[in-house]
Amino acid sequence: MAIRLYQFAISHYCEKARWALDYKGLSYESISLLPGQHVKTIRKLTGRDSSVPVLDHDGHRVQGSREIIDYLDDTFPDHPLTPADPQAREAALAWEQRLDDEVGPAVRCYSYHHFLQRPKVVVPLLAAGTPFYNRILLKLAFSRVDEIMRTWMKINEKTSERSRETMEAYLTELAQAYQQKPYLAGDSFSRADLTAAALFAPMFQPEQYPVPWPKPTKIPREIKAWLAKWQPQIQPLEKVYAANR
Repeated sequence: MAIRLYQFAISHYCEKARWALDYKGLSYESISLLPGQHVKTIRKLTGRDSSVPVLDHDGHRVQGSREIIDYLDDTFPDHPLTPADPQAREAALAWEQRLDDEVGPAVRCYSYHHFLQRPKVVVPLLAAGTPFYNRILLKLAFSRVDEIMRTWMKINEKTSERSRETMEAYLTELAQAYQQKPYLAGDSFSRADLTAAALFAPMFQPEQYPVPWPKPTKIPREIKAWLAKWQPQIQPLEKVYAANR
């Protein structure tokens, strides 16, 4: 049995897939790709969209973090992430879809809007897990990289502000949910909790993440101030991560 995960090390959607694989105790090889250069590799694997993560299990390819969790639960049923109870299952899947569709893009947009203004900080994050020379390539072509990323992900001052508001709304809702009970769906850890903590993980920089997190002095001032203000709401997710990752 050979399992390979094609990923961006920095991607919080890829962290969802890594966490699911680790939670189930599966051995796998992580193949980190450089954003932009990944397109040819992923399209060759999938024959279509170039998004990551992509799981390759003995030649069977699955694209997307949600689909990967579906596949892992079906193929490796031990330590399930999808609740068996129909009501809890419905709640877990609903949470996951909302978080994937709204929180994931919001965290990405807000973070990159500020970090792309600091090439020396963001380049090691984008190139993490890839050959050392990719850092040099990114540095040399950074103005173009910045332009492409901002265009592709629609990153600008206005979208960053909307993303911040989305993050704050979800952090408030999640903090309230965790005050009422320890899990988002049912009475045990599920893909809903995994998704919430994984997608917000860049906001608390866990050690398990395979990237060189910037030192506090290198974090943009705006983000640092925001993190200080929202730390009480972020903490429940940090605890979920620490307890289950």
